[in-house]
Amino acid sequence: MDTTKMIKAYCLKTKEKNVPMHDAVITRTARGGYMAAGNDGKGNKMAAIMNEAKALQAIEDGVAKKGF
Repeated sequence: MDTTKMIKAYCLKTKEKNVPMHDAVITRTARGGYMAAGNDGKGNKMAAIMNEAKALQAIEDGVAKKGF
């Protein structure tokens, strides 16, 4: 998979920035925002808040699944 299109987030456990997110699922928050949840490939959970355009582009590119 092309890692340039993958969602990148901060991993709280390893304290690394811009880590590619694997198995990402995009959900909507109660206030209408978008959030991606997944893991870093090593089993550590990750989450990222994003805008609508970036969330829909990730779904369209096939790097995330639609969860709403």
